[in-house]
Formats: sequence, structure tokens, C-alpha cells
Amino acid sequence: MTLAILGIGTAEPAYSIAQTEAADLANTFCLATPEQAHTLQALYRRTRIERRGSVLLEQPDGALPRQTFMAPAVSEEDLGPTTAARMERFSEEAPPLALAAARAALARSAVAAQDITHLITLCCTGFVAPGFDVRLIKGLKLSPETARTHVGFMGCHGALNAVRVASAFAGADPQARILICATELCSLHYQYGHGSEKLVANAIFADGAAALVCRAADSSPASGWRLARSGSHLFAGSEDAMSWRIGDHGFEMTLSPRVPELIASQLRPWIESWLARDGMTLSDVQSWAVHPGGPRIVSQVASGLGLPDDATFISQQVLKDCGNMSSATILFILERLMAQDAPRPCVALAFGPGLVVEAALFG
Repeated sequence: MTLAILGIGTAEPAYSIAQTEAADLANTFCLATPEQAHTLQALYRRTRIERRGSVLLEQPDGALPRQTFMAPAVSEEDLGPTTAARMERFSEEAPPLALAAARAALARSAVAAQDITHLITLCCTGFVAPGFDVRLIKGLKLSPETARTHVGFMGCHGALNAVRVASAFAGADPQARILICATELCSLHYQYGHGSEKLVANAIFADGAAALVCRAADSSPASGWRLARSGSHLFAGSEDAMSWRIGDHGFEMTLSPRVPELIASQLRPWIESWLARDGMTLSDVQSWAVHPGGPRIVSQVASGLGLPDDATFISQQVLKDCGNMSSATILFILERLMAQDAPRPCVALAFGPGLVVEAALFG
């Protein structure tokens, strides 16, 4: 039994900031010297991001957006708000964004909120209980008997993990109507200081939410997008390449420069063997949804798989327009591909701590 995708909805914060202005902010929050300021500007340009949304931005009296909550660093020892303070802000800001994305997904799916039987939430940037899943049930007026499942701390590929869970639910109950909602507030974990990994994380991550409504596909001819299969692969020798840890002053990202090299050397052999199980080759894939962890990751996927120049265009556009919104990002990409009726089969790829690649094949 396959999973039918009925509708995807996305939401971004009310305000966004140009990447050039974000680089200027980094001078304030990262205690940059004039020499470091030049390096920061170059780093932010190389991301190929033009704008990013953040729940920490406000726009007073039509002026340019400005950062709130995070105060300029006053010393080398100042590491910014505590994790407790950041999680308090998460509990305030996450539910409205999740509700906006979920309402959009339901509207596109033509599924009534009261018909949802399962709710899968996912997030790697905030923890609070009761969480935004309860706020979704109340705000959308879902049944109080809606079965809840949370996919937590899986990183940027979390949405593909959630789709796999939804497929299992649909296989167990053909009458299930499932709502998935990814909500990530990456900007809450802005890191003070000069460390290169902190600077890279500050330069690429953004806030956003995305939701997907799905059900078991019936035996009639396929007219919409369907999940045919999913896969997961842990790269060899990669445990130190990417990590996401809870610190006293936010969650801290470790991102090794080896990540693009690992993708370049290990992705293609696994993808080829995974596709071969369905009698497919790389040339059979008609479109690609590649999570843009950064521009080098996208380029290494494309070159490693021998993809044509335009194969990752939508992924690059989402990165340019929105930044890296962690687990929500792949659903932003799928939303755009579905809107333009991209050819299928389509393969979605996303990467997370491990280093792990998650894949989904849509027909």
C-alpha cells in the first residue's frame, strides 16, 4: 500500500531579513573585529541566501527589521540567553507558525479538520510539553481522540522520517487521515562568539513551518503524488561530521567541512543500490528534491549523482528565498515541485546528524 499526498502548506515568520543585513548583525552578536567583519560578509555571500525569516525580528514603524530578544554581546564571556529562556520563547512562537502551515495544508487537501485521525509533529529546535501538537488539536478543532506522535531531534531529514511513520499508520488503517507538521525556530539558537562552526550555522539557518496531509492510496490509477518507498543510510565513518547538542545557551551545531566530501564519496553507491530494488536507475528519476543544507551540499549531490544543471533548481531557490529551515525545508521544496506538476518519479533527499541520508521515492 502506498501513501497519497493530499496537500502541503507552508508558513514563514511575519518578518525576514536580507542576508547582507544579517551579516551586519553578526558583527554585533559575534564580537567581530574589523578583519573578522570582512570574513563574515564573504561567508554570508557564499551561502547564496538572499533572505531569511525569524520570529525574533520586528519591524517598527515601517523601518528595516531588527533583532529582538538577543542582546549585543558585551564581553567574550557573554553567550546570550540561556536555553531555558530560548525554550520559553519557543513555546510562545512555535504554535502560531504551526497552525498557519497546518491550515494551509488542510485547505489544499480538502480534508476536513475533524476527519484527521493521526497527528505527527516534528521539531529539532524546541522542547516543551504540552507542545504545539496540543495547540494544533485545539486551534484546528481536531478530535480530542486524535492519535499524536512526535518525531524529535532528528535534524534536517525529520520530515522524511515523519512521512515514513505516516506510511506505517496508513498501512495499518486504510481509513486514517494523517496530518504532519514540521515547525523549526532555528534562529532561537543563534550562537555568540567566533567559532567557525557557530558562524556557519548563524549564516544559514532560518525559521519556518510546513505541514502535509496524507492517507492510504487506493487501487485506482494514480492521479496525485504518492510515496512509493523510503530509505535510510548511515554513512561510514561519519559520526563526528554533524551533531546537534543541547548547551546551556541554546542548541549547538557541529558541522564538519567533511560533510560535502562524505556525500560525494558515499551517496551515489547507496542511491544506485536503493533504486535498483525497484528496477530503477538514476536516469529513471525525473525530478529531485534535495534538502539544501548549504550550497556545497546541493552541488556535491548534483555532481556526485551526475544530475543535469537544472535538477536542483527548486532546492536552490528555496535556499535563496528562505534559508535552511531544518526539517521543514524539504516540504517547502516538495510544495513547489507539486505546484508546477514536476515529472515523476521524484526522489527526495535530506541529511542529518549521523551522518545519515534519508530518501523518499514519490510516484
